[in-house]
Amino acid sequence: MKHYIVIAGNIGVGKSTLVKFLHEHLGWEPFYEAVVDNPYLADFYADMPRWAFQSQMFFLTRRLHAHHQLLMRPGVVVQDRSVYEDAEIFARNLFLQKRMSERDFATYSDMYEVLKLFLPPPHLVVYLQASVETLLKRIAVRGREYEKNIESAYLGELNDLYGEWTANFKLAPVLTVPADRLDFVNENRDLELILDKIQQKLRGDQYVLFE
Repeated sequence: MKHYIVIAGNIGVGKSTLVKFLHEHLGWEPFYEAVVDNPYLADFYADMPRWAFQSQMFFLTRRLHAHHQLLMRPGVVVQDRSVYEDAEIFARNLFLQKRMSERDFATYSDMYEVLKLFLPPPHLVVYLQASVETLLKRIAVRGREYEKNIESAYLGELNDLYGEWTANFKLAPVLTVPADRLDFVNENRDLELILDKIQQKLRGDQYVLFE
């Protein structure tokens, strides 16, 4: 059966790793976030007001390419972050923090709202929820040079917007995973629990909760 699943969450929470595990354990086709090849990302982290619009437009374009490609695939596809997060969390946060100008944000938002009309929504959003403390630890472990100066306040702002977004997202069911206490990278039991809950949710089970 065709299913389109989004793995959502803040920087460093483990989205790519979970996508990889879903591919390895369940055979689902992965679509990873275009991070390494974003030519604006290092500049963006060094000077957000100068490069916010360019960086977000790059992500929007790449995400739309991926969205089109994954819809052409048979079976189950799983995406590392969605176009909805790019626009409604990251771009919005940059605007709210005055790191993207009103003019640039209006241009970006107009394009996003038009494109969203043509995008088939996911069947499920899996939201990896973690505290800023956990995010900072995981960012440090993976050691990306351009991420070393990310501020805890910035991650906190994104967490707030993620909470608001997941509470109000109506295009698909949202499964929230408590990623602070479920170490699916190092604990097979935690990974198996998450995989089981995702499959329950896809089957349409109404009350899928993490104890």
